Amino acid sequence: MTGYRIRVLNKIAPEGLAILAERFQVSAEEPDPHGILVRSSQVATADWPSLLAVARAGAGVNNITVAKATEQGICVFNTPGANANAVAELVFVMLGIQARNIHHSLAFAQGLAGLADQEISSRIEKQKSAFKGFELAGKTLGVLGLGKIGLRVANGGVTRQMRVIGFDPIPALENIHHLSPEVSLSRSLHEMVSKSEILTVHTPLNEKTRGMVNGELLSRLPQGAILVNYARGPVVDEQAVLGALAGGRLGAYLTDFPSAATLGHPRIIATPHLGASTEESEEQCASMAALELRGYLEYGAITHSVNFPSAELVPAASVHTRFIMINRDIPGMIGFASHAIGASGINIASYLNESNGTIGYNIIDLESGIPPALVAEIEAHPGVIRTRTISFAG
Repeated sequence: MTGYRIRVLNKIAPEGLAILAERFQVSAEEPDPHGILVRSSQVATADWPSLLAVARAGAGVNNITVAKATEQGICVFNTPGANANAVAELVFVMLGIQARNIHHSLAFAQGLAGLADQEISSRIEKQKSAFKGFELAGKTLGVLGLGKIGLRVANGGVTRQMRVIGFDPIPALENIHHLSPEVSLSRSLHEMVSKSEILTVHTPLNEKTRGMVNGELLSRLPQGAILVNYARGPVVDEQAVLGALAGGRLGAYLTDFPSAATLGHPRIIATPHLGASTEESEEQCASMAALELRGYLEYGAITHSVNFPSAELVPAASVHTRFIMINRDIPGMIGFASHAIGASGINIASYLNESNGTIGYNIIDLESGIPPALVAEIEAHPGVIRTRTISFAG
C-alpha cells in the first residue's frame, strides 16, 4: 500500500515532519489516518477506523488508550531516551534551586528594585544569611526507576559527588550496563528510601505505579528529606506529600506537575511540565517517533512499542508480499498460519515470530501475492486480532 495518511496532533518539530513528508500524506486535519503522531493530546484509538499505529513523541503514553489499541491490533510507540537528557538536567537545576534557596533569594533581590545602591548593599549584608543553603555533594540520592532518565540522573549524582542508590523492580540490562559502578543498587525499595536524603522518582505511570509514593513510603524517608517528581504526577499521592510536609518528614517537594493542592505551598516548587521542553529534546522525540511510524507503516517493523513486541526483518529481493499477522499469544498460531499459507501453494520466503507474552507478532514474507480469500480465512481464526498485507511488487 502507498499513500499512508498521517494525522498530526499538537505541534511537532519540523525535523520529525520532514521524515514523513516525501512518502506520506501528513495533515493536522486528516479525518481517517493510518498513523497518528502526537505529543500530549488525548488519543482514543477507537475513534479512528483505519488507524494502524500511534507514535508518541515522548516517553509517557497515559494520554493514549493503549489497552483498547491492543484489542484493535494498533501498535503504540513511544520515544524512550529521546528526552532523557532534558529531564535529567532539569532535575539537577531544580535541586540546585532548592538547595541554595535560589527561588527565595531571587524574590528578595527583586524586592530591592528602586532602592539606592548603598541601601541595596546594606540590606543584602543584613539578610543574605536567611538564604543560606546546602551543597548536593555528600548527600544521599535515591533514584526510583532506572530507565533512560533515571540512569542519567543516577550517573549525574555521581559526578556531583553524591552517594547514589538506585532501585528498579524490573531493571533493563541495557540500562544497567551504562550505570556508573559508583551507583549502589538496592534490592529493596524500602531500604533505598530509608537512606535517601533526596528521593527522585523516574517511573512510568501505570496501574502498578499510580500512587506508589504514598504515606507509608514517605514515612520511611529520613526526617526533612526532599522528594522530586519529574516522572508523572499521579505516581505521587499529593495528599500524602502535604501531610509529610506538615509533619516535617519532608523538607521540600519539587514537581513538574502543578495542581490546586500544591501551588502556593511555601515548601513546594512546581514547574509547568517543563521536563522535555527543550529544542533538542523536541527535535529528537519528533524524529524518533516519525521513524518508528514510517518503519511500521512501510515494513511492519517494530521498535520501542509499549504494547507490541519488537520485530524487524529486512525483506529479501525475492519477496513479493509481506503478510503481518497480529494474534493473541496462544499455542498453535505459527503452525496455523504456516499451514494455511502453504496449503494455498504460496511459498514462504521467511517467517519471524515475536511475542511479549500477550501479543504474538508475525512477519511472513511471501514470494507471491496472497489472495483475499486466504486473508479472510486467517482473520476468521479466533486467535487472530488483525492482519496487514504490504506489497513490494512494482
